[in-house]
Amino acid sequence: MAPNPQCAALAAAMNKQGLSYAQVAQRIGKSEQHVIDICTGASTPTADEFNALARALGITSPPPHDAAHSTK
Repeated sequence: MAPNPQCAALAAAMNKQGLSYAQVAQRIGKSEQHVIDICTGASTPTADEFNALARALGITSPPPHDAAHSTK
């Protein structure tokens, strides 16, 4: 079983669209493990990766300004 995203908005968007980490990874052109690492907080995304995730999941609201949503 895949780990839950650290961000509630990511988890909700993935559940709403019925997407797996592999499907999200395919949409943004990254490996599944890299997407898991970003979503669970094990890796910090670049601004481009963060924006690609938001686009792929249809998230349009700005992220909170906290450590869980920081970029490189």
